[in-house]
Amino acid sequence: MRLAATLEYDGTEFSGFQRQNNAETIQEHLEVSLKKITNENITINYSGRTDAGVHAISQVFDFKTNIERDEINWIKGINSNLPKSISVKEICSVQDDFNSRFSAIERTYSYVIYNSKEKPLFFNDFCCWVTNNLDIKKMDDQLAMFIGENDFSSFRSINCNSKNPVKTMQDVNLKQHNKFIILSFTANAFLQNMVRIMVGTLIDISKNENLLSVKEILEKRDRSFAGRTAPAKGLFFLGPKYNENIDINIELDFGMTPIFYYMMGIEPT
Repeated sequence: MRLAATLEYDGTEFSGFQRQNNAETIQEHLEVSLKKITNENITINYSGRTDAGVHAISQVFDFKTNIERDEINWIKGINSNLPKSISVKEICSVQDDFNSRFSAIERTYSYVIYNSKEKPLFFNDFCCWVTNNLDIKKMDDQLAMFIGENDFSSFRSINCNSKNPVKTMQDVNLKQHNKFIILSFTANAFLQNMVRIMVGTLIDISKNENLLSVKEILEKRDRSFAGRTAPAKGLFFLGPKYNENIDINIELDFGMTPIFYYMMGIEPT
């Protein structure tokens, strides 16, 4: 049978999600844990490859197994062999043809900026600290220019090996909560470092350090015209979205997540 699970992780100490030689990754920890509780050599599929330092709220992975357990025992078994910074939240059975990556119809990321002269002492690993005064209205106006189908060549890493730079941005959103600014992006797919370059560009524009607009930068199709790449630590992969017939619970609103309430210092409603 095939199982799919959601997990969250603090990516601070890891070299990203995907297994790599001579590096500590989330995928490696998951597959080692599954091996210990099933005695099977399991290779997982996953919905999105996050880079070193990037966090996740509802990453999805799936795997095939001959072992039968109830949901609680699967979760307890896997989590018992994981570091405290990685946690499986839910698990369920799915169709044999389900694939965490290829079955996803869209994905959502949120980026957290801390805009203050004061250092974000308790949140340093989970946000980008910007001391300059940011023009929020300008940032919001520029953010809207990402909507639609565009060639995002200006907003991809020079090491990105994706064959098609054209992606469809379905939704963007800016929320400000005291000193925190949360930028959210939903698209059918993302290029390497795409969100971080978009955020870095928006920060530069809102500091009046970049004279070109997002629309003009998109038209250039050249990475050199975009802004700097924002730090990985402010980026959260909220998760993928699947068709309604796939029963996987994903939290796609950063404002409803436990870490949001923690960072804002407010009680969940």
